[in-house]
Amino acid sequence: MTSDLAVCADDLTKFYGPRRGIDGLHLQVHAGEVMGFLGPNGSGKTTTIRMMLDFLRPTRGQATVLGQDPRRDKARLHRQIGYLPGELSFPGRDRAADLLRFLGDARGGVAWSQVTELADRFEIDLSQPLRALSKGNRQKVGLIQAFMHRPALLVLDEPTGGLDPLMQQEFLALVREARADGQTVFMSSHVLAEVQEVADRVAIVRAGRLAAVERVESLGKRAIRAVEIHFADPIDAEDFSRLPGVHEVTVSGPVLRCTVDGRLDPLIKAAARHEVVDLLAAEPDLEETFLSYYYHSEGAGDASRVGA
Repeated sequence: MTSDLAVCADDLTKFYGPRRGIDGLHLQVHAGEVMGFLGPNGSGKTTTIRMMLDFLRPTRGQATVLGQDPRRDKARLHRQIGYLPGELSFPGRDRAADLLRFLGDARGGVAWSQVTELADRFEIDLSQPLRALSKGNRQKVGLIQAFMHRPALLVLDEPTGGLDPLMQQEFLALVREARADGQTVFMSSHVLAEVQEVADRVAIVRAGRLAAVERVESLGKRAIRAVEIHFADPIDAEDFSRLPGVHEVTVSGPVLRCTVDGRLDPLIKAAARHEVVDLLAAEPDLEETFLSYYYHSEGAGDASRVGA
């Protein structure tokens, strides 16, 4: 693996008996980028992460992480990674502070000021026993332990689960700061809006296969948007229903409502044949775009055929 790659998956595959976890994943994550790993629950995201970290062994294929073999170099590699699992489990009766001190020592030492700074940002009292923490506060402890040693690579599985909107924004600010410091972030999520805010690229998986790899702005260009046009006089739906990329056309007198997949140009040119009073277009929605991949592209095949 070249030095500009933080993660390289080559034909990474895991089957659980006859059931597919992930199949034939080819994916490269560049050093210093934020990669969103998107898909609904059960699509293979967590399986992929666990193989990257050698918590699961692949059926075939391999992954290279920070230029190292996750199996052979596991102990050294894990000191360079900040990992947040999708399902947090904190055994024992320790305080949150005790757990974080233990993890910091295991990673070669972490300045306690870095821990308290993160705790202040997430507004959590680390003197509380772990067993007494709410789900949201447990998630905050998980995020603190992932970020506190300023790792080269952050691997975050559904990182905002249980966080309130204010804390979600604090988390996204941390991701931006990590990227600015040259850290790499691999972030699994099914919450599209948060990925849209911080990711450089997104990899979309469905049913255990890679469906697409896109830059976020490229995905936005093909996004579905809702459009409403008010004309001076009643219009005929037939003038718009066969336009490329225009769908769900409904007309009520002088008002046209539709969705547009991709470029607005064909719709605008058709509308210009009439007197336009007003035009409303919603911002492209990355979530709708993703859902269109997942629900309407079942025959699309793997990413090599859909623009990876």
